[in-house]
Amino acid sequence: MSATRPDLPDLARVAELAARGGGEVILGTEAAEAGTPELKGSGDYVTAVDRASEAAIVRLLAEATPGIPVVGEEGGGRSGDQYWLVDPLDGTTNFLHGFPVVAVSVALVRDGAPVAGAVHAPFLGDTYRAAVGSGAWRVAADGTRSPIEVSRRPVERAIVGTGFPFRRKDLLDRYLRTMGAALARFEDLRRPGAAALDLAWVASGVFDGFFELSLAPWDVAAGAVLIAEAGGVVTDWRGGAGYLSGNILAGSPEVHAELMRIATTAP
Repeated sequence: MSATRPDLPDLARVAELAARGGGEVILGTEAAEAGTPELKGSGDYVTAVDRASEAAIVRLLAEATPGIPVVGEEGGGRSGDQYWLVDPLDGTTNFLHGFPVVAVSVALVRDGAPVAGAVHAPFLGDTYRAAVGSGAWRVAADGTRSPIEVSRRPVERAIVGTGFPFRRKDLLDRYLRTMGAALARFEDLRRPGAAALDLAWVASGVFDGFFELSLAPWDVAAGAVLIAEAGGVVTDWRGGAGYLSGNILAGSPEVHAELMRIATTAP
């Protein structure tokens, strides 16, 4: 890493190492050993594993980039012109139920937009990282990397990921209208339950698109960089850059265009 200001690819590697560090904590703890989960909101849990993963990530980031503050889902923190945004265990409910679709997400936000990040799926052994202007990559445990890109499947054959707005039941009618129109237009929908990993799958062409309402910024920041650098498009539901609000549409250019049309015209 540069002795002066780290460049974005270096910071993406830092994000990857931090995400892997959090993943090691998750792998080292059985769900039964996580203690009694605390309910933060309807269907929204936190465990000792979430907190331990975040503590490990924060330590790693503080050592590697001591001048950059950290905002974590569990511990909060202070933002600024530049800061790390951390989800230490995306898919806590999945973890508690023994469903291995969980992820660790670490992103660098600069001037209000994510510019580097990594998503690590500890139980699946998959890791993805990206930095603005440097592409998006799948990274093996030995550091070997291969480029990823969004799919080019036609819209009618698209498999699109989604997530239910379980924290905001007032958004359910809007979501269900959009979901119905999306199911009619695309080949099928999927709802694994870990948005950061859903977005990484869009970036790597597993899914063709993704839509959800009322996520948190740490859910989407790293995945958004992955998709943009893999040739896809990420916006909010109005087509703007405000997706850190948690209202996100993402996909290949063709699928994103259809998601925009559906989100703005669904009755």
